[in-house]
Amino acid sequence: MLDQSASSLIRFERVAKIYGAVRALSGVDLSIAAGECLGLVGHNGAGKSTLMNVLTGTIRCDEGAILIDGQDRRQSYGVDLATELGVRCVFQELSLCPNLTVAENTRIAHRSLKGLGWRRRAGQLIATMLDEIFPGHGIAPGDIIADLSIGKRQMVEIARAFTETTQPARIVVLDEPTSSLDAVTAEQLLAYVRKRVASGLSIILISHMLGEVLSASSRIVVMRDGAVVADGPVAGFDRERLVTTMGGGAQTRRPVATARKGRDGEALLRVEVPTSTMPLKARSGDIIGLAGLAGHGQTRMLLDVFAHGRHGASRKARVQGKVALVAGDRQNDGVFPLWSIARNIGVGSLKAMRRVGLIDPAAEASLAAEWKKRIAIKTPDMDNPILSLSGGNQQKALFARAFGSDADIVLMDDPMRGVDVSTKYEVYDLIRTEADRGRTFLWYTTEFEELGYCDHIYVFRDGDIVDELSRDALTEERIIKASFAETPSQQVPA
Repeated sequence: MLDQSASSLIRFERVAKIYGAVRALSGVDLSIAAGECLGLVGHNGAGKSTLMNVLTGTIRCDEGAILIDGQDRRQSYGVDLATELGVRCVFQELSLCPNLTVAENTRIAHRSLKGLGWRRRAGQLIATMLDEIFPGHGIAPGDIIADLSIGKRQMVEIARAFTETTQPARIVVLDEPTSSLDAVTAEQLLAYVRKRVASGLSIILISHMLGEVLSASSRIVVMRDGAVVADGPVAGFDRERLVTTMGGGAQTRRPVATARKGRDGEALLRVEVPTSTMPLKARSGDIIGLAGLAGHGQTRMLLDVFAHGRHGASRKARVQGKVALVAGDRQNDGVFPLWSIARNIGVGSLKAMRRVGLIDPAAEASLAAEWKKRIAIKTPDMDNPILSLSGGNQQKALFARAFGSDADIVLMDDPMRGVDVSTKYEVYDLIRTEADRGRTFLWYTTEFEELGYCDHIYVFRDGDIVDELSRDALTEERIIKASFAETPSQQVPA
């Protein structure tokens, strides 16, 4: 392990955090040096977010030392001291106030913005930073956060973390910063990260996108079960070593997307959505990918299909069969925060668990236990609150809810947000298995690799479908060209 204490802005020694029977952190040593991008990786529940909460002062560690300028400040370390040190954080679960504007949310982070004209100054501050990081972002300072897509909300939170007034930023933590960003916007952010690190800023990048970590980091730390298991310069790592060190083993290597059997032309048409250019069609057993830049109508279409399938409330889609939704924005559209893990899973199967008009607790517990095992939800007790789970494990519960239901059609709204690489591949296998049994999937994803698991792909721009292609015709260049095309591309036969 590297000894960087001499140049460290801050250093943790043997830091531990305990929640009842769960040891979230087990004697972590971590140093953050000036002018480095530290890539922090590990599976869901490895302790990454807990450690970053200690760094930002939002939780206190139970054991260990926090050294600042060589002096242990653990007893006094908290949010105020972290802020004074210049620590900023973009948490995986976004912290913006949804009822306030972009400018007003910026003011919350900067107490010095006060007096007459503070709203204008806050707006200029955030607009300048958005322009610098995300050219062409399309976000106005007066926009209400709740009216923005999750991708744009993530852009605002990222930009706010880099804004400066009286206190300069010295360490910026980015926890899954690209999880809701499309490929173009994600690359804009990574380019900015490289630029700021070169100017002396320290950045901690947490991501399950291992390619991003390898391309942007100067040093990598791997965590497993609440402890650091590897720490070294990025040159000593590749994707294979990262996966192995995290404890994934060979089974997490990317499987080859084998060609699936062509569907019978008489297969049941499950979904049909007319658009001004070409209709989206999905038959039983199809895996349909929705591509294009974030916020261009993919989520809206999924919600139209969901509304019709659940309530018959949409004239924009024709749906044959029961539907389930795996939300990408789990905070607002996914989890029931006051419920247990088991109940969050079981809510998708209420009819199947009903006994004499009541929900059978044994059936609910059985369903939860089955999916805890099948998708490796990391918890000692499925009756624990859903919010006791890490973000990635919460997302696993949403997958379990949909896959454990009797839905004929599963809608997935960029669902891999915060999910570790091992679980992703397990879910990919589940999707293929369920599709072979006749279940239909509509899958919006911002990860190009995931489109390779789809039978057919539709590209969206400005709320409309501008291109469609089979998996055999899939290239990243074609997706990007269609996303920025001035006119719809010519339809390509499947």
